[in-house]
Amino acid sequence: MIIDCHCHAGTGDGLTGPSDTKAPLKAYLRRASEAGIQRTVLFAAFHSDYASANAEVARIVASRPNRFYGLAFVHPERDRGRVYELVKVAVERYGFVGIKVHRHDARITREICETARAFALPVLYDVAGEVSVCELLAQEYPGVNFIIPHLGSFADDWRAQLALIDHLVRHRNLFADTAGVRRFDLLEQAVKRAGPAKILFGSDGPWLHPGVELAKVRVLGLLPWDEQLVLGGNFLRLIRAVRRGAKPGGGLPVRAAAVLVEASDPWHGSSSPFF
Repeated sequence: MIIDCHCHAGTGDGLTGPSDTKAPLKAYLRRASEAGIQRTVLFAAFHSDYASANAEVARIVASRPNRFYGLAFVHPERDRGRVYELVKVAVERYGFVGIKVHRHDARITREICETARAFALPVLYDVAGEVSVCELLAQEYPGVNFIIPHLGSFADDWRAQLALIDHLVRHRNLFADTAGVRRFDLLEQAVKRAGPAKILFGSDGPWLHPGVELAKVRVLGLLPWDEQLVLGGNFLRLIRAVRRGAKPGGGLPVRAAAVLVEASDPWHGSSSPFF
C-alpha cells in the first residue's frame, strides 16, 4: 500500500497565496490514482480558525474513509490553552490520527507536545529550516514521534536538510518526509544514514504532483521491503497506538484503542478495519 503522508485539503481564509486560500483535491486525486497511491493523509490549509478548518477536513475524510486519514492542524499561539480540546475533538469525533503544526504560524509549544503524548499521536511539524529545535523535541519528549517534512526545509536550505539528517540518525523518535525535497543527493543520504525506517513518502499535495514526488522514492533503488516502509509502513507504525479518551497531562486513557488497519497491511497483524 502506498500512503501519501502529506497533503492539504479544504479552504483557507486568507488571500496571500494557494497555501492559505484553497487546496482542491480533484486534480490531486486523479494524479494520485494514476501513480498508484491508495491512501492520503489530509490536513487543512493555513487558516485563522483551525477548529473550523479541521471540521472541513473531517467532512472530506468522512466522505471517503477508506481513502483518507486526517491530522488536526493547531496554531501554537492562537490555540494556546485549548489545544487539548481541539485535538480531543479531532481524535475522538473525527478519527484523526496525528497533529500538524507549522513554524509559519508560530513555534511549537509544550502544550502541543504534551497533548500529542496524551493521545499517542505523531506530530508533523514543519520547522521551516529551524532544525535545531529537533534536538529539544527529541530529548524533552522521547515518547512523542515527530515527523519533520521537507527534510527540514521546503526552501531548499541544504544546510538545514544536512543538519536534520544528523538528528534523524541520533534520535529514534525523529522522522522526515520526502515532500518537496529537491536535492536528491540529500534525500539519498538521509535514507542511507538514518535508514528507510526513518523516512516517509509525502507529496505536499495538492500543489505538488504526487506522481513526481513518488518517482523520487522509486529511483532511490531501495529493496522492496525498505521501499514499502517509506511508502506506507512507517506511517502505519506511527499511528498504530493512537489513544481515544486520553486524559489531560498525559494520564492513562480511559480507553486505549490502537488504530487498526486492514489485515492486508504487512506491518500489522490486526484483522479489523480502521473504519
